[in-house]
Amino acid sequence: MADLATEAAVDPANWTCPAPLRDQPVVVMGHGGGGALSAELIEQIFAPAYGNPTLAALADSAVLDLGGARLAFSTDSYVVRPLFFPGGSLGDLAVNGTVNDLAMSGARPAYLSTAFVLEEGVGLDVVGRVAQAMGAAAKAAGVTIATGDTKVVESGHGDGVYVTTAGVGLVPDGVDIRPQRARPGDAVIVSGPIGLHGVAIMSVREGLEFGVEIASDTAPLADLVAAMLAVTKDIHVLRDPTRGGLGASLNEIARASGTGVRLRERAVPVPDEVANACGFLGLDPLYVANEGRLVAFVPAPHAEAVLAAMRAHPHGGGAVLVGECVEDHPGMVVMATGLGGTRVVDLPLGEQLPRIC
Repeated sequence: MADLATEAAVDPANWTCPAPLRDQPVVVMGHGGGGALSAELIEQIFAPAYGNPTLAALADSAVLDLGGARLAFSTDSYVVRPLFFPGGSLGDLAVNGTVNDLAMSGARPAYLSTAFVLEEGVGLDVVGRVAQAMGAAAKAAGVTIATGDTKVVESGHGDGVYVTTAGVGLVPDGVDIRPQRARPGDAVIVSGPIGLHGVAIMSVREGLEFGVEIASDTAPLADLVAAMLAVTKDIHVLRDPTRGGLGASLNEIARASGTGVRLRERAVPVPDEVANACGFLGLDPLYVANEGRLVAFVPAPHAEAVLAAMRAHPHGGGAVLVGECVEDHPGMVVMATGLGGTRVVDLPLGEQLPRIC
């Protein structure tokens, strides 16, 4: 009876749930995860407030007609913790992430802006390392950091360094790449092994060792996209599967185009070290973030040639055909499992690994 009395005295208001609730009246971490909560935040708050046809496409970057040129324009903020990790840093992500968002529209990135939010007390050597990494990444990506801004917040009101970058690039004539263009029959190609970035961040953040160092895949992908477009300009969709991973990106494309996607589990390139780490942590590699990978929807007649071009590029050497776009189950992603069954790959609610980009 004493145990029952104790249980009855527990205040339900103090209970916590590992998954964010859909009817939360306040922002929760899942709103930044690239899953269903992120989509609801955009659809219910931002899209109605900003509503316009350009924004309605909801692609990685907006394509604008300006002065006779077709420009791609994108912006992104980076709040990764820790700031430095195997294979990269906040600085690399801030450049490569925006470069890749532009490239997913087929654009050739040209100029970036950057804004730093610094917390009072952070070491100037730390800020310098981030800035140096950004400069080196910009040089490697062939872009110029042309303008920027800096703000400082009081100690305890930030997390060291936050960075926002925006970028512009030129879209070649005849290129029309957007999620709405996926068509049944398209081959679905992934440019290389998935899950490395998210697992690299988590291993450092939590001090975990998996017997081998797992490094982030962060890389600029504009040259890879250019190599693909040199084969054919008729590439339907490109997406870099960052927050929410490959699973979230494929769901967004399926819903935007009203088509289905069918994956083959054994074809999805999950490295052994990622699979082992995810098994230990209880994560699904399909939803783990990447920062140097892309997924492409390519018309079947061009698929083999595009795949060969990708494999000939340093950032596409591990490219594989993982599935196809189908008429069945429109708006849904399904996977043929290794055991001969089928499972639904749904849009995640929040995110498995917060603060990874």
